[in-house]
Amino acid sequence: MEPKSKSIWTGSISFGLINITVKLFSAVRDSTLDMDMLDNKDHSNIKFKRINENTGKEVAFGDIVKGYKIDNQYVIVEDADFEAAEPEKTKTIEIMNFASEKEIDAIYYQQPYYLEPDKGATKAYALLRDALQSTGKVGVAAFVLRNKESLAILKPYKNTIVLNRIRFAEEIRDPS
Repeated sequence: MEPKSKSIWTGSISFGLINITVKLFSAVRDSTLDMDMLDNKDHSNIKFKRINENTGKEVAFGDIVKGYKIDNQYVIVEDADFEAAEPEKTKTIEIMNFASEKEIDAIYYQQPYYLEPDKGATKAYALLRDALQSTGKVGVAAFVLRNKESLAILKPYKNTIVLNRIRFAEEIRDPS
């Protein structure tokens, strides 16, 4: 049995007048090796530098701005622009609708997480899990994780509820 991991988010599942406090845990782990690039001669770590393509000189991190290219010109995006565009930070997984899982194509699935009930929420959590199980439905929800608004489905899995992030329709490329 592996040691219990730390939750990456805490908040509540919300629908109607119901709030179920939960903790979010990653349901998967990478099975790839994290390799470093080393110099063949002395095995020293290889570092990357930020180089100005025009001057060839290194640029300090504090002197770097972000820009979006439109018609061969850059529009500079300031920190305030990013802050204004951030979704409202909530601690709620808002179930907007219930649907049959068959209605959601597998291409939309992105990242699974386990939801664990917080103290005092075990009965309500079990009721939701069991209702999803008996009806064959999933909860279609929206929530904010790491300043990014996401769509998700909530579905029963064994003795828990899995939150599976799903992609927005505009993120799916046309197969042609």
